[in-house]
Amino acid sequence: METPKKKSTEKFVKDIRKYTLRIFSSEQKILIVMEGLRAEISVAELCRKHNIAQSQFYSWNKEFMEAGKKRLSGDITREATSDEVSDLKKENARLKEIVADLVLRYDIVKKSSDMLD
Repeated sequence: METPKKKSTEKFVKDIRKYTLRIFSSEQKILIVMEGLRAEISVAELCRKHNIAQSQFYSWNKEFMEAGKKRLSGDITREATSDEVSDLKKENARLKEIVADLVLRYDIVKKSSDMLD
């Protein structure tokens, strides 16, 4: 049976870990992986330097390599940003209006030329 003091200590440690969780940007992850690929220092030293677990480094390394492999194999599909999507929707709507206007003008010209004949 655990004592209340032990539970509160464990909770305290969990809370510290939760609130000190570091979020790495994609650029930071790439730099760390590239540093590991240069092999100037061991992976263990690299992980200590950046205060990450070796499993985290290897996970990032795997993701980095798979992304590169996909890109080099010709898989160039990518996700569009929301700004790109909204710009494309606006452009699509504008082009539809232009086509509709041209069709209307064509119909008018055709009807007026039919009347002249």
